[in-house]
Amino acid sequence: METYGKILLIAMPVFLLLVLLEKWYGWRKGFDTVRNMDMISSLSSGITNVTKDVLGLSIAIISYGWLLKHFALIHVPDGWLTYFIAFMVLDFAGYWTHRIAHEYNFFWNNHIIHHSSEEFNLACALRQSISSFVQIFGILLLPAALLGVPSAVIAIVAPLHLFAQFWYHTQHIKRMGFLEKIIVTPSHHRVHHALNPEYLDKNYSQIFIFWDKLFGTFQEELETIPPVYGITRPAQTWNPVKINFQHLWLLIKDAWRAADWKDKFRIWLMPTGWRPADVAEKYPVYKIEDPYHFEKYNPKASDSLQAWSWVQLTCCLLFISYFFGNIAGIGSPGIFLYGLFIFLMVYAFTELMDRNKSAIIWELIKNITGIAILFYQKDWFGASRIFSFIQPILITYFLVSTIVVAWFVYQHAQEDQQPLSYLPGGRY
Repeated sequence: METYGKILLIAMPVFLLLVLLEKWYGWRKGFDTVRNMDMISSLSSGITNVTKDVLGLSIAIISYGWLLKHFALIHVPDGWLTYFIAFMVLDFAGYWTHRIAHEYNFFWNNHIIHHSSEEFNLACALRQSISSFVQIFGILLLPAALLGVPSAVIAIVAPLHLFAQFWYHTQHIKRMGFLEKIIVTPSHHRVHHALNPEYLDKNYSQIFIFWDKLFGTFQEELETIPPVYGITRPAQTWNPVKINFQHLWLLIKDAWRAADWKDKFRIWLMPTGWRPADVAEKYPVYKIEDPYHFEKYNPKASDSLQAWSWVQLTCCLLFISYFFGNIAGIGSPGIFLYGLFIFLMVYAFTELMDRNKSAIIWELIKNITGIAILFYQKDWFGASRIFSFIQPILITYFLVSTIVVAWFVYQHAQEDQQPLSYLPGGRY
């Protein structure tokens, strides 16, 4: 936990810098693929995901350590071969975990957040799940366990394998020659993120593309069919916490409403998108039928709202950076209280991005929680040892943040009551 937190302290600013660099590059080339609010939503999703991972809020059905102890037939010698085997097994397991997530209703909920952006850029790579509480990944590492690959090697290779999947989430790199036959490239992954019928549920590979070719799920990007990004049942929100549980909530409602008891049980492992016929007829859900003619989610966002959203995201990054750098000192149960605060913060400012009136309620809950922590601890999780003035700064932030959000909620309510032609200036 502590080691992973320190790794993230290095990785987070690197990823953020690359995301902003892509934004600048696209603007300079006249091909900007990064919308401001979409980017903030993606970065916020990344924050919730790494917070959940650091807190260890998931359970593996079978741990790799248990597999290694009970099934190791041999022990591969130390050296490059051990790491190569670990990498290949992780990539094989990643292919099948990814494919299962796309093909079964229950598991799709764990992955939907990653596809929820209607753009394709480096930021959307950071949209990762917080709803995967049960992990099946470990079971698929059996080949590594049979060969006796040590747990320590898997622990080193796994984050490297994950981080290596970041770079190909971009539209600025076109075809890559002979590499297209070996590794997953941006072209391959654009197909995977597209909702065009020709591209749906293709290219599950994570590093090596030959898994898709071997198992019949490969699709080349076609010049005549430009990819259109997103999910067929659009999320219609910037709030990553909501997106993580939208599909699960639909499954729960459909299972409850289904007249046939068989449907109540089988819905969970039916192909993704399947709904009982009676429920689908009585409770229709909007679905994109024509990928070339639909309206992207783009609620009005004035310059001031966009600027404030960046302020809140920056503050959130500062909070989480301190968290990751001081996990051992904060200890348990403090780390879970801190994690709760981070989730409340993300929920509150993304609700405001959605222009929801409930944003002020969530902002108050977040800020009251923060002030309560300060008064109870007479500190912010030991931060006064580094910043002696941390308490007045945070109290000021909590108060100012409440006032600003209240003002935005009031302004949005006023705007929504007026015809569009009477709205004040700003980019919407």
